[in-house]
Amino acid sequence: MTLESRLDAWSQGWRGPLIAAVVAFLAGLPGAFTMPPMDRDESRFVQATSQMFETGDFVDIRLQDRPRDKKPVGIHWLQAVSVAAFSSVENRDIWPYRIPSLLGAALAAAACAWGAAGFMRSRFALLAGAMLGSSLLLSTEALTAKTDAVLAGAVTLALAAMARLYLSTRGGPPVGWRTKTLFWVGIALGTLVKGPVGPLVALLTGLALWVSAMGGYLWAHRPAKLRAPTGQEFGEFTAAVGSEMAFLRQLGWRWGLLFVLLVCGPWAWAITVSTDGGFWGSAITGDLAPKLAGGHERHGGLFGYHTLIAGILLFPATLLLPAGLVTAWQKRVEPGLRFALCWLIPTWLMFELLPTKLFHYTLPAHGALAWMMAAALREALGTKVRWAGAGLAVFMGSILAIAAVYLMSQFGDPTDTPWTAVTAGLFVLTALIGAYLLLNRAAVTAIVVAGALGVLAHTALFSGLAPRLEPLWVSRGIVRTLDQNGLNPRGGIVPGPVEIAGFNEPSLVFALGTATGLGNGPDAAEAISEGRPAVVDRKQMPSFLAAMAQRGLTPRPVGTFTGKDYTNNHTMVLTFYRGEPVAPAPSRVSP
Repeated sequence: MTLESRLDAWSQGWRGPLIAAVVAFLAGLPGAFTMPPMDRDESRFVQATSQMFETGDFVDIRLQDRPRDKKPVGIHWLQAVSVAAFSSVENRDIWPYRIPSLLGAALAAAACAWGAAGFMRSRFALLAGAMLGSSLLLSTEALTAKTDAVLAGAVTLALAAMARLYLSTRGGPPVGWRTKTLFWVGIALGTLVKGPVGPLVALLTGLALWVSAMGGYLWAHRPAKLRAPTGQEFGEFTAAVGSEMAFLRQLGWRWGLLFVLLVCGPWAWAITVSTDGGFWGSAITGDLAPKLAGGHERHGGLFGYHTLIAGILLFPATLLLPAGLVTAWQKRVEPGLRFALCWLIPTWLMFELLPTKLFHYTLPAHGALAWMMAAALREALGTKVRWAGAGLAVFMGSILAIAAVYLMSQFGDPTDTPWTAVTAGLFVLTALIGAYLLLNRAAVTAIVVAGALGVLAHTALFSGLAPRLEPLWVSRGIVRTLDQNGLNPRGGIVPGPVEIAGFNEPSLVFALGTATGLGNGPDAAEAISEGRPAVVDRKQMPSFLAAMAQRGLTPRPVGTFTGKDYTNNHTMVLTFYRGEPVAPAPSRVSP
């Protein structure tokens, strides 16, 4: 039995989306258990969720004593359910907070395969979902406890349902109320997780389809000479465009919008009452507006940034990226590929035009790219796109291999050499074997083999190499040094909380507890005078020593740790001190 026939057998009905979901889940699963909590966004999300357990308030989102008016509450509720089901907030395990992201990535891959099955054979639809699920970006977001994998799942589900409805009016498989319900489920979930992003992608896709319908009709019926249209011609134009967009009227707007309101409305009302409307003002002026105005939190970039890095984020499916784009444009009259283009182009442009740029922003549009790449497999690929795909894949695989070696050289030691060799070797093998098979006209085999090797390379990077690079995990190093010296208040041996001077990343708060102090040198001296442990970075050392002298205390270091705060590229040289409470002055007794 050939590979194609096996794929046909495995991809029939619900099995295709299920296998795609399993691929995505397994691609992120190992790293979800091995990677330490990452700064800053992931640790902010999980710490805010843990505080909901501690306070019993599952409406107001807070990070220590500060409101976190950034995103809606959806991801926190999903994480809370996972923690309650698989662990406890006291354990401070990171993996249960990551389960929603794993499921979100699985949903994205399954929805991608399901949507693609509306306009291509089941085996190609399965490959579309598997390519998305095994891509470097989605499999990385799958092991990260924040919003983006869940948002990708919600948006891909909504757009896949929208596509199935669109295709049903153009000879595709018939749809019913279930498909419409899935559209609104995706919109509601996306809104509750990340606000307007999901609905905006669907809106832009609809507008692009409308513009495409108008442009297509005008081009097909263009007059020999430029003239004003007659009333009859205008009527025919309106009727044709209306017929093209009739599927939108079948989405069930009344009950669908009511469903979204019922899902999102209760929390929106509760947070409005709880904060006297402050959440919305802070979310708009403190988070959304700065992203629209410039490079928020130093995350700026030029137009074309997302296009430039797309090849590495789609790896190993990069093999088919040139072929997918060429096929989609050449066959844009096909309803399925037209929908994919109308999904991809405006969404991509929106994020390219946005001044703030983060590498994961375009993930909600990657399902469209997966459809295009899978569609390219339906026919023999041309020489140019095969060579372009092979060259691009080898280039991106080489970059990833070089990155692994660089990380080891900067933050590793000789014991990390085996994992570095395995990781770099797997990335290079993924690219070379995939390129070889593609150039030898075995495109389906190339993408299957490259996908499997790519998942192994991703696992080696995030389960073998990265967790071993000790200097990168400053919070883990701090906790370990505290434990080694009997200074961790969580053990009940010393009073807490620990005071940290000069390192204020949220991963440390998640590791040591909400009350952890993130202050300066004088704060550390005060902690020592109260009998609490303190950790001081070298930049805070002068003010710390001065404050200690004022209190009549002698610094007695018990340990050190040196690491790299990768969020700001600062080298941290941390010194640990045991608490030395100042004895109270003896009271005078009156004669």
